[in-house]
Amino acid sequence: MSSTRLHPAPAQDISDVTTEGAAWLASAETYPRSTLAHWRSRPTAPAVLPCGSVFDVVSVPAVFGRRMLDRLWEDGPGSGPVAAHRGRTLLFAAPGTAQRLPSLLEWEEWGRAVPGILCHGTGDAVTVPPVTAKTRDAASSGHPQGHLESRWLVAPDARHPWLPGPEVMLWACVRAARSAAGSAVRISIFPGGDQGAKVYDVSRRR
Repeated sequence: MSSTRLHPAPAQDISDVTTEGAAWLASAETYPRSTLAHWRSRPTAPAVLPCGSVFDVVSVPAVFGRRMLDRLWEDGPGSGPVAAHRGRTLLFAAPGTAQRLPSLLEWEEWGRAVPGILCHGTGDAVTVPPVTAKTRDAASSGHPQGHLESRWLVAPDARHPWLPGPEVMLWACVRAARSAAGSAVRISIFPGGDQGAKVYDVSRRR
């Protein structure tokens, strides 16, 4: 597994899901071909996908999610696909993570230090951003808020992307909680100002 560091793309770049990444997302559905056909007809519409078979999702508040990404990319193995949706960060993880992570956090006595964590696994579904980003459309219309509410931070770029398991997610949660407790102000890989406009391109990560 490569540990290539995260390299930010310019804020004006559009983070589109690759063809292989879209196929991976669609494979979570019962009828992937129908899902892909729907996305081709409506590429800027968000999608609701089931968890548990292809991926689980760990959802945390946006600021804490940024701290987790700092840790994953500065000190750890990197991340799988990551999305921002309505004030939360959605970290895609290996199936089974949603069931295992809460018990690991409690066992390590860090459960209370991780704010508002939600783990989505078998029987759950999550809303993910469009397969085509809307930065240019939003900017030209003068209403960028829609793009900021739902966007890919690390867009799916492979048919079989690497996904962190429960131990890696535990590691990131604990270190993000420690960094939050240890310092009120932290230097982050996320820029100041309009953080929502930043997109991270790791298409050649692995």
